Amino acid sequence: MTAIEASDLQRAAKEHLWMHFTRMGGYGVADVPIIVRGDGCYLEDSNGKRYLDALAGLFSVNIGYSFGDEIGQAAHEQMRELPFYTNWSYAHPRAIELAAEVASLAPGDLNRVFFCSGGSEAVESAWKLARQYYLARGQKELLGIVTPGARAGAQEQEAETMHDAIVVAATQSTPRRYKAVARHIAYHGTTLGALSINGIPAIRAPFEPLVPEVRHVSNTNRYHRPEEETEAQFTRFLLDELEQAILAMGPDTVCLVHMEPVQNAGGCFTPPEGYWRGVREICDRYDILLSADEVITAFGRLGCWFGSERYDIRPDIVTCAKGLSSSYAALGAVVATDRVMEPFLGATSMFSHGITFGGHPVMCAIALKNIEIMKRERIPEHVGATEDAFRSTLAQLLDLPIVGDLRGTGFFYAIELVKDKDTRETFSDEECEKLLRGYLSNALFDAGLICRADDRGDPVIQISPPLVAGQAEFDEITSILGEVLTEASTLMR
Repeated sequence: MTAIEASDLQRAAKEHLWMHFTRMGGYGVADVPIIVRGDGCYLEDSNGKRYLDALAGLFSVNIGYSFGDEIGQAAHEQMRELPFYTNWSYAHPRAIELAAEVASLAPGDLNRVFFCSGGSEAVESAWKLARQYYLARGQKELLGIVTPGARAGAQEQEAETMHDAIVVAATQSTPRRYKAVARHIAYHGTTLGALSINGIPAIRAPFEPLVPEVRHVSNTNRYHRPEEETEAQFTRFLLDELEQAILAMGPDTVCLVHMEPVQNAGGCFTPPEGYWRGVREICDRYDILLSADEVITAFGRLGCWFGSERYDIRPDIVTCAKGLSSSYAALGAVVATDRVMEPFLGATSMFSHGITFGGHPVMCAIALKNIEIMKRERIPEHVGATEDAFRSTLAQLLDLPIVGDLRGTGFFYAIELVKDKDTRETFSDEECEKLLRGYLSNALFDAGLICRADDRGDPVIQISPPLVAGQAEFDEITSILGEVLTEASTLMR
């Protein structure tokens, strides 16, 4: 790329492009970072500078950036065969094949796959599915009152009238389950329903009032809990709070508990022993669907195909995206158990939801090739085999006075930054602004490292590289972080 071409891109970016979650005023004078190519775990900008992508795009380019030719060929072949057709009352081979592939990888009887365009849509679809599931189940139970013999003996018009009356009766007699429970600080997307499930007030506030009614309970961050509290006591506290929230909402009005296996926002909160077993028991006790948000944690990031498998969550619904195609395509999915699907299998039943591009044949072809590559290269196994080395390398940063905690698993980690390591005192809002946006974000980028400095909760740096990373990348990530955070410690004294 020539200097003239680069300057043209800069001008066009500043005049026409509206970037996501970006303070656009910051580019009045400064250049917009323009990434033009990638290979392996590395990216290159329009000025020829290389960066180690320690965030895998947005926790999503699981196979890294070097498989474009192979995946591009799969997309090209699908374009020639069938560039598009919808899944609205029709099917096509790639959607069928991908649904079967995802079902084969998902744990338990998560056998039915509904495709959409990304993670936010997956969460939105899961909540809609949970809301309609109970209505569909109630309608089917009432329809079962009419025996096959009785239907056979009725005139066609009488049968239709009877069916319509039963559907209305089911809707009126079944308590409306529409509420959801999620966790504080959790991020679940930006469409209006997904935004309502978000546990981050600053992201929700500009768009309120939102979809009713969601309550948020404590997440599994132990770092600021009482030091004398045991893990078992922490688990009991979390489960008691969840159950009390459900009781306060009215159990027969709650349709969904929606949580990530390892929570991203706030900094990679892993679950304490017994937590997921207890959540599953509470959902069973009150007949509530348990939804695992695996938009980030599925497809190898935790060293297995699904995080639900690693923690034996046994969800009724899973949402996924990102690693499903390693972000080589815009694709998401809701995966449901046979039990959740069953009420929708009646002759007149229907999930009243659809998305034009859900299950797009080219996107599905790309995802199939992505999964083929992950299997061939044994990428989940690589994460499982090297996660301890990754953690121990990052753990060197705990020697720095500004680093209070290292948490996470697989290739999914965060370090929490503190003002006082002994007391675990965090930084004020003004200090976070100075530390994260005033210094760290720019300093890390200038040093050639892409990761996320975030304060949705306490200030953290999130580290989540492509799943093809090895010891050389672990060392480089840690070395750059060490240099920049050493300078940050001096700056914040």
